[in-house]
Amino acid sequence: MSIKGIRGFKDILPGEIEKWQFAEGEARRLFGLFGFSELRIPLLERTELLSRGIGASSDIVGKEMYTFPDRDGDSLTLRPEATTSIVRAYLEHNLYLKEPVGKYYFIGPMFRYERPQKGRYRQFHQIDAEFLGVQEAEADAEILVMLMRYLTDLGLKKVSLQINSLGCPDCRLPYKAEIQKFLRTKSESLCEDCQRRLDTNPLRVFDCKQATCQALLAAAPVVLDFLCADCRRHFERVKTLLNGLELAYSVNPRMVRGLDYYTRTAFEVVTGELGAQNAVCGGGRYDGLAEEIGGPPIPAIGFAIGMERLVMLLGEESNYSRHPDVFVAALGEEAQRRAFILLQELRDVGVWAEADYGGKSLKSQMRRADKMRSSYVIILGEEELRKGYAVLRDMATKGQEEIAWGEIVRSLKSKVGSEQ
Repeated sequence: MSIKGIRGFKDILPGEIEKWQFAEGEARRLFGLFGFSELRIPLLERTELLSRGIGASSDIVGKEMYTFPDRDGDSLTLRPEATTSIVRAYLEHNLYLKEPVGKYYFIGPMFRYERPQKGRYRQFHQIDAEFLGVQEAEADAEILVMLMRYLTDLGLKKVSLQINSLGCPDCRLPYKAEIQKFLRTKSESLCEDCQRRLDTNPLRVFDCKQATCQALLAAAPVVLDFLCADCRRHFERVKTLLNGLELAYSVNPRMVRGLDYYTRTAFEVVTGELGAQNAVCGGGRYDGLAEEIGGPPIPAIGFAIGMERLVMLLGEESNYSRHPDVFVAALGEEAQRRAFILLQELRDVGVWAEADYGGKSLKSQMRRADKMRSSYVIILGEEELRKGYAVLRDMATKGQEEIAWGEIVRSLKSKVGSEQ
């Protein structure tokens, strides 16, 4: 019996990977315009870092992390998210001392043990951006502008931004007590997970997807009614800045984020095209995270985009797939030898060239070129070799022309360059 891949771990194959490359390339291009630098973090972190940073009461730490002891007995975890690791790197390498404002992005896989479903896997991928060292609302607005511009540049139209403020620890404490009081009167109707959350972290109940729990929350108190003066001013400033740019958003007072480190501004981008799992990305401010994991107090805000869901919104694979510039169809042993040299010469000048090494008929090679959707075909046989030219066929127009052997590379480079 053949060995198959692990459940929840997905291969990304040619034909689909081009969409991933497009999304990643656009992120690197645009984030660079906003002054963000790429930062790469390891797959493994100490479990203590994640439990302290994300929060021991969160579902991620409680139920979803891939955790194991190494040979020395240290507890290690495959990273379930990027923010905590990026802040750890920011502190460990004293980046905040070299430059008080840090802008970083990361692209890579994460790992969570949860039920695989459409757009959600146990190994999943994120595009993550973090803006550290600025507490003013302008940082919140800038990260939201960059996020929405990125999604727009990808061509996504049916997405909408939802924002909320979760307040600070001072104003969230009385809200937590009030929501806990409200939920205790409904506890018998809550699902098993939410009954557990009621004592550990009642705000997580808002994350529940169970219809019964969502119905109960319709009458629940909202955090915006409990904001202190500073948090209220901050949130109003964020909205004012977004309004000044005419960036569309809606305030969702019942939206919370699934990680314990969030404070003040929280946000999600949602779509109606993915069914129940409607969030494309989310993020928020986390001013207390650096201090929680042993560093100085450093304000910060960021977001993470789920790439699997993002790619599902990009449309047909054919819109992103690449095709050879030219296919070299050679007939005869000497022609095949010359064709092999020509392939390398074309590639040296940036022309994507392919060939068939099986010595098949011209008709068979032309079918291969057509299947690969090659833009051009160079036909080289005994007669062409004797006369010192090759036949160049345009696969779109079906037109053909004879080109002297010494002019083939220059001619193809010119044609391909003008089309690109």
